[in-house]
Amino acid sequence: MFQTLFVTLTYYFLFLFLQKIDAFTQSVPFSRRFAHTSLAMSSESEPPMKLDPKETAFIFIEYQNEFTTEGGKLYDAVKDCMAATGTLKNSKKVLESAREKGALVVHCPIMFEKGHHEIAKDAYGILDAVKGGEAFLAGTWNSEICDEMKPVDSDMVIKGKTGLCSFHSSNLEFILRQNNVKNVVMGGFLTNCCVESSMRSAYERGYKVFTLKDCCAATNIDGQNAAFEHTFGMFSVPTTSDEVISGLN
Repeated sequence: MFQTLFVTLTYYFLFLFLQKIDAFTQSVPFSRRFAHTSLAMSSESEPPMKLDPKETAFIFIEYQNEFTTEGGKLYDAVKDCMAATGTLKNSKKVLESAREKGALVVHCPIMFEKGHHEIAKDAYGILDAVKGGEAFLAGTWNSEICDEMKPVDSDMVIKGKTGLCSFHSSNLEFILRQNNVKNVVMGGFLTNCCVESSMRSAYERGYKVFTLKDCCAATNIDGQNAAFEHTFGMFSVPTTSDEVISGLN
């Protein structure tokens, strides 16, 4: 009897063990690899948010006239998504709350010198479009941060952003480390481009990352929703302006 019980338990635990390693075995078909496991996605089911302003930075990405304001070269591409999410209204609300609570506010504009020589001649994708359209030209109204989000003396404005990731070519990392930041809250443009690229980098650098669903905009609403439903929960805690303001204490 004991021998039969021992054999039964042995097979049972072996079965559980094989289920666990299935997901990490290259010979297992990809569709089956995660059959017994799940990718951890952050969601609104997490405990109520609590953010210490002394350890939190609010990173506002590319709130520039080129995107945000009629007359900007990319305004028509994002205006519908901005209207649907209330991007500027919600972002301004978060900005004012962050300042009031004494959190670090960081603006991350992107800009290029005349000729866009920072971008390769044979560039492709979105950077090719930026270069060809002469977008975000330094020293012009287009590259200025919009009136709703204008920096004040207590804010920080990063220098050197000429790519998609807010960290890669700028002094953002230096600013965050010098201010002992542990949490970063992100919003801006484009949801599935510069915001996502910056979010992933912040996650890999060890920050606790929060992305503001109602403070971002993409070139279409489907792209906006897809980013938050399928990607952002892997590298951040997707949240809203009201939740962040409530949790900032």
